[in-house]
Amino acid sequence: MASSNARHNIFHSRLKKQAGNAGLRRSSAGLKIARMKQSVGHRIFLLSPAYAGGERARMILRDQAQFPLARRLRGKSGAPIADVFTFLSGLYFRGKVAYANAFARPARGAPGVLVITPTRGLIDSRTPIRLDDLREFAEVDIHEDDPRYRLPIERDARRLAAKLSTESEVILLGSIATGKYVEVLLADFGDRLRFPSEFVGRGDMSRGGLMLRCAADGQELSYIPVAGAIVNGKRPPKLAPHTYAAGLR
Repeated sequence: MASSNARHNIFHSRLKKQAGNAGLRRSSAGLKIARMKQSVGHRIFLLSPAYAGGERARMILRDQAQFPLARRLRGKSGAPIADVFTFLSGLYFRGKVAYANAFARPARGAPGVLVITPTRGLIDSRTPIRLDDLREFAEVDIHEDDPRYRLPIERDARRLAAKLSTESEVILLGSIATGKYVEVLLADFGDRLRFPSEFVGRGDMSRGGLMLRCAADGQELSYIPVAGAIVNGKRPPKLAPHTYAAGLR
């Protein structure tokens, strides 16, 4: 799949061609493209965490576990947190990772996909973790009043907010129905904190399938501000069967 920069380059090439066909001067077309580039802010995705205290977590934490991801988690280099949380959560987290990687627009040298953790704040989805890290996550049940969770995420949200322009968006791929994410993040991001409007009325599995489909098709969802949003709505129709590329299954 093409990167966000590649998609922008293709779009700008098409715009130049359209401008030429319409008889516009090259300087006018170039100015229009430059203005469009300036109006596009960064887009950062925040992924709600997988539950580290469930059956899948107990499976990978067992001393006898010998499947590849378990061995990596025990190794010196560890395994990316995105891979570990995908194992713990399945379709929902896999969909979040695929979608966020497809549509993130990070600042130069900065990650575009961050994972919310129970004790470490916001970390790059590519960050490797080890067995002790997962055990630490399993000890904390995320709640907005727990300082083990709240203080690190407040610290990282404050730092991230200071780096982003007013045109940038922070997209939460997670539940907005509870305060454990929203209350903490709104304090720093305000109206820049958004979520996909298509999430309303869907359960986790439906959201995961929707995001996988969008990533495969290159079709981005619509984002609305979290502040004041309606969190419950009519359940949308079931997703029709869809064939995905091997890397997105």
